[in-house]
Amino acid sequence: MTSEELLAVLTAVGHAQRLRVVAELSGGRMYVSEMARRLTMSRPLLYLHLERLEKAGIVVGSLELSDDGMALKYFELADFDLHVTVDTILAAFAADAESPAT
Repeated sequence: MTSEELLAVLTAVGHAQRLRVVAELSGGRMYVSEMARRLTMSRPLLYLHLERLEKAGIVVGSLELSDDGMALKYFELADFDLHVTVDTILAAFAADAESPAT
């Protein structure tokens, strides 16, 4: 994990609304409209939070068609384990040094 990837994860979990999304998804996968209703959050705002969580590898989204042909976007938790220690940070900077410059 590079320092940029570590920052993406920390940013994703460093927001109260995104933690609420993770807590809601702990019960299983859910489509966006249902989750927005449960969290009393607009779908556009929820999508912004889900995008951050997905970029960090905390949630995974998939598009499915309902029986009546409607597209439903489902999200579920990814298998993640987050431990932040000095070693985690040092490893991220070491990975940065090993990565070719872009």
